[in-house]
Amino acid sequence: MQESPALPKNAERLGIVRLARDSAIELILTSILLFGVVTIVRWVIGPSPISRAIPGIHAELWIVGAAVALLLAGLILSPPGRASGGHTNPAISLAMWRLGVFPGAGVIPYSIAQLLGSVLGVVAACTVWGHIVAEPPVVYAALQPGPGWSIWELFVVEALGMTVIAFVVGLCLAVPRLTSFVPWIVGSLVGLGIALLGTATGGSLNPARQFGPAVASGQTRFLWVYLLAPMVGAAIAAWLRRKIQHRREVLTHRLCGTVSISSAPVIEDLPYLNASTRAINTHPEG
Repeated sequence: MQESPALPKNAERLGIVRLARDSAIELILTSILLFGVVTIVRWVIGPSPISRAIPGIHAELWIVGAAVALLLAGLILSPPGRASGGHTNPAISLAMWRLGVFPGAGVIPYSIAQLLGSVLGVVAACTVWGHIVAEPPVVYAALQPGPGWSIWELFVVEALGMTVIAFVVGLCLAVPRLTSFVPWIVGSLVGLGIALLGTATGGSLNPARQFGPAVASGQTRFLWVYLLAPMVGAAIAAWLRRKIQHRREVLTHRLCGTVSISSAPVIEDLPYLNASTRAINTHPEG
């Protein structure tokens, strides 16, 4: 029995549809993340009863970090986050591709969706909270390096921070018993980065985190660093994980840790890459 030529075409079409759907989900998730970030900054650092009750910027940053950590973990664990992988970060999408569990064809659509979602999230926050979002000290939650920080110091620290996050995530996603902890690990590491780096680099660790606020505020001088450094860090992290943990394969690109019982990657985690193969395997020649 000959294989029907329509099967690969249908599978390819299905892969494109799923990529479009998941990219749209990433746009929505990232817009919620940035709306949340701007909202948190508005109330914790901007003029409010909450900020007046906090003794200083370092305490405020710990509170911002904890709130963002919970928000990020919640988005990853939400049904939309489980469907798309809950990346909300172009550097994470790049790392998952380099780790071999996410198709290269998905990196650019995901990244575009995440950056656009960043802008939409900031716009939504401005609509809800009004002009106070545009005024100091909120300024759309845009980040700037601390006094005395050079561009290359900023680049190295932001890249190193993303290297740590992507490396730890890659290690955990290769061990079945650890995958369920990844949402909390990601949230905790990002929150810790905000608390520790907030007065130094700002603790972005995510191109989408800075893109919307920078565009809205016009503070784009360091934007290329905040966009590029995490991507470099993600690529370095994937390379390091392959060198150190070469006998284990990463199981999934989904940060919620949806994996199969076996040690092989879940086929549904590679819908755009393996759609044709899946169709052929489910309709073998008879």
